[in-house]
Amino acid sequence: MKYYKNSKLFFAVGLLLLVITSCKEKADAKAESQKETKRPNFLFVLVDDQSPFDLQTYDPNSILETPTISKLASQGVVIEQARHMGSMNGAVCTPSRHMIMSGRTLWHLPPSAEFQKQTDPHEIDEQTIGAVFNRAGYKTMRTCKKGNSYPGANRQFTVVKDATKRGGTEETGSAWHAKQVLSYLDDRVEGKEEDPFFIYFGFSHPHDTRNGTPELLDKYGAINHKDKNALPPLNEKQPQLPPNYLEKHPFHHGHPELRDEERVSGVWKNRDENTIRNELGREFACSENIDIQLEKVLAKLEAMGELDNTYIIYTADHGMAIGRHGLQGKQNLYEHTWRVPFIVKGPNLPAGKRVDGNVYLLDVLPTLCDLAGIEAPKTVEGKSFVPVLKGEKETMRDVMYGVYAGGTKPGMRTVKKGDWKLIKYDVLDGAVRETQLFNLAKNPNEYLPEHGKTNEMETNLATNPKYADKLAEMEALLLEQMQTYNDPYRLWNQPQIN
Repeated sequence: MKYYKNSKLFFAVGLLLLVITSCKEKADAKAESQKETKRPNFLFVLVDDQSPFDLQTYDPNSILETPTISKLASQGVVIEQARHMGSMNGAVCTPSRHMIMSGRTLWHLPPSAEFQKQTDPHEIDEQTIGAVFNRAGYKTMRTCKKGNSYPGANRQFTVVKDATKRGGTEETGSAWHAKQVLSYLDDRVEGKEEDPFFIYFGFSHPHDTRNGTPELLDKYGAINHKDKNALPPLNEKQPQLPPNYLEKHPFHHGHPELRDEERVSGVWKNRDENTIRNELGREFACSENIDIQLEKVLAKLEAMGELDNTYIIYTADHGMAIGRHGLQGKQNLYEHTWRVPFIVKGPNLPAGKRVDGNVYLLDVLPTLCDLAGIEAPKTVEGKSFVPVLKGEKETMRDVMYGVYAGGTKPGMRTVKKGDWKLIKYDVLDGAVRETQLFNLAKNPNEYLPEHGKTNEMETNLATNPKYADKLAEMEALLLEQMQTYNDPYRLWNQPQIN
């Protein structure tokens, strides 16, 4: 009898253990399934006016220290050939941000890309990043500068904390933008928010006025120079002059009284060594501060357990000259200004990979949609470069086309294919008509005759008869690209539009 009772007991205990084990396995499977299907978050980081060559990721000789950005690069994918398509507006930021938000090509943007005050609602507004991710069930938030942007797209984000912050304190500089993101993340934790997020984390720096924090200005030997009648002092801690520095561009850029070339505080029309090295020091101080603020947000995401499930995209709206080629601003098509930094880290992407890419900023929206498993709007003209990120392709396109038509028309045009690049200038009612041909493999700094290099390839090759066939090929390619993208202008040596 005792044996019978013990047997019943053992059976009951065994059955209970079996049920518990089965339930646990089902719960674990459900948790694993939920983990696998958890939708990714996005942190899109956009800085204002940063040449890729400021960063050690793109120029190992740079003295700018950005450990957070460098770590992102080592843990993610670095795109070498990322560019903005250009501008029909002196405020290059404006069409660039329209292209980022909408995925549209330059000549197909809403009117606010060219006319900043024309901010009436447009049908494309509701096909931009904030609206697309809202409809897909994401919680959307943005912080960035005010002005020279795409107001119709900015309004689509659920939470908007925009202000222009270009000072050197916690409240007046880049730390303010980071605080908006950190506060938003705190609110998510407090509210136990489970829907994925899309955060547009924009900075007002390193765009001028480049008033850095006192500590970082000191680190880079710079001062916030305000005296037009004196030069800032040289300091051994300042960045050296860029290799393609010139005291003056060899011909007029074609945009009379251009703010960036004449009225930037601390620089004005000066291109001497003191001024340029000091301004680069200020630029670096502002860029390192951005890096510090980005680290705060990444640390918060890690503490929340969200970092590994978040795609982090780091880029700029365009590059910047600051002394390169004798220029100061962003209204040119040299590599330092046409290219942008672009780094992507996130779930199921390779680490420490570098690819050419050949991507435009207008490819951002379709790429974000692809990563999120969202259908891109039909209005999008860009391409998802997820195949490049995942190593399935090296480039998205063979040819890259660029424009600056914010000054006198038709302006500047460029085209690049392989190692070869052509830049054309048709400005000031025909007073300046110039052609430049570069082999970027042999002349990556785009040296001009004024740089005095002795290597045959380290100069403008447009007038060298050896490369006449290549010049003709690139001229034909440029016209083809202008036609493809509905460029409304033609240059002096092209068939005119009827």
